[in-house]
Amino acid sequence: MEERVKTNIPGLDEILNGGFMPSDLVLLTGPAGTGKTIMACQYLYNSIRFFNSPGVFISFEERPEDVKKHMTNFGWYFDKYEEEGMMTFVKYDPLHIEDIFGLIENNIHEIGAKRVVIDSITGLGLNIKNTSDLRASIFNIGRMLKRSGCTSILTSEIPTENPKMLSTFGVEEHVADDVIVLYRVPREASFVRAIYVWKMRGSMHSEKIHPYNITKKGIVVYPKDEIKVFNTG
Repeated sequence: MEERVKTNIPGLDEILNGGFMPSDLVLLTGPAGTGKTIMACQYLYNSIRFFNSPGVFISFEERPEDVKKHMTNFGWYFDKYEEEGMMTFVKYDPLHIEDIFGLIENNIHEIGAKRVVIDSITGLGLNIKNTSDLRASIFNIGRMLKRSGCTSILTSEIPTENPKMLSTFGVEEHVADDVIVLYRVPREASFVRAIYVWKMRGSMHSEKIHPYNITKKGIVVYPKDEIKVFNTG
């Protein structure tokens, strides 16, 4: 059996049947406030900390210094890894899509990255009005990442709490190998966070909706627990 790419995010690898398949393109999607950027950064931080595997973070929206500052709340200090050449943060203007492939590829090769995060693909899509052009752009990014041997996460915003919607533009989930959805589920006077593995191409995975929390040490998934709220089929 092919060795999995582990996230070392507590509980997540268990519902992924051991982790991602190597070189998979993973769509991490959900409404605002569900912790997509936190989970993506945790994936990269753990990559370096536990596996000595370099990573690249490409931002289409937030400034890298803001992302890194926020992540210090969880005890993740990326500046140290950047100084050691194990991590690269890049802010990129999605208006210049024609240059992005070379930019990402150069950053990957420069540090020998094996894991990449693009946060978020929604920022890219806002500047590509034609659906077929957007799908082609995401597909080409994914193909380039696979060619580089990277296991990559693309984050995407869901503009509604509708559990049937998986992305802003409705094309991202069709290009990705794997889709992980983060939800905020109303429960009485508050919300419960829930995670669901919508698909993993060529791999078994949990088909249940599991609770998760954002703790002071990052995301924690509870694979033995289940939330029954809506039908995802």
